[in-house]
Amino acid sequence: MAGLDIVVIAFVVLVILVLFAGIKTVPQGYRYTVERFGRYTKTMEPGLNIIIPFIDRIGAKMNVMEQVLDVPTQEVITRDNASCSADAVAFYQILNAAEAAYQVSDLQSAILNLTMTNIRSVMGSMDLDELLSNRDTINDKLLRVVDEAVGPWGIKVTRVEIKDIQPPKDLVEAMARQMKAEREKRAQVLEAEGSRNAQILRAEGAKQSAILQAEGQREAAFRDAEARERLAEAEAKATKMVSEAIAAGDVQAINYFVAQKYTEAMAAIGTAPNSKIVLMPMEASSLIGSLGGIGAIAREVFGDAQTPARVRPSTPSTTPVRNPFDTTQRGS
Repeated sequence: MAGLDIVVIAFVVLVILVLFAGIKTVPQGYRYTVERFGRYTKTMEPGLNIIIPFIDRIGAKMNVMEQVLDVPTQEVITRDNASCSADAVAFYQILNAAEAAYQVSDLQSAILNLTMTNIRSVMGSMDLDELLSNRDTINDKLLRVVDEAVGPWGIKVTRVEIKDIQPPKDLVEAMARQMKAEREKRAQVLEAEGSRNAQILRAEGAKQSAILQAEGQREAAFRDAEARERLAEAEAKATKMVSEAIAAGDVQAINYFVAQKYTEAMAAIGTAPNSKIVLMPMEASSLIGSLGGIGAIAREVFGDAQTPARVRPSTPSTTPVRNPFDTTQRGS
């Protein structure tokens, strides 16, 4: 009985060892390759898998999740012979575990060197200005080239991003000066355009003002001419009436005409700005007689009913009358 118990126990232990050797568990996000006598046979998916113990064995454990690969900084010579340093980061994912395990050795190192080589190739084919301003274009070219190169390895490169591009310090300073000069030039251009627009607006305003002023002067001249025309018509009509009265033999009309001109001449002499003392040899009776003629004409025009008695103009007196404006008579 003791020997039989030992055999049973040994058999149970053997079964347990066989079970442990034949049952494999694959975690999520991984793929295991199975080799039989050193040859690839299949790929185990996540979960519980069974293999032939002592005949099949696990070859490679491949992580099929998306992974990141940091590309170290490297020197790049651009097409215009400018030296700069650049670093990048790449994201890749294993799509075929068997190809990734058996088509290339040291997968990450291969992807890293391939990415670095293509970075130098793509960036070296561009000028420095184009390099600094077209990172999206660089990323697209790198992604397309690297993904095509790693396709036979069962790998998909999802993204390649340039993290930083560092030109030399002296070149950065020169670019800063250039940018400053460009901005100053643009500011001067904008200032000149603003000044030009302001001058144009001022000129337009002066033009409109001159047009309105000219229109106002034309309207004033038109109205002034119209007033002079009406005054001339009234003067002509008055002259015509006086002429008709003179033709009819009315002596008072002549007196009226002469008195009017005489009075206007006296008013003009008295209001002259350069005349302080006026010496004129005249008789007051002549002016009074002229005024009497004007009164006679007025009575004839308005009728005798408005005046109580007809007053004849007085004859000029022979007695000299003292003129208050005559300074030659003040001493007598």
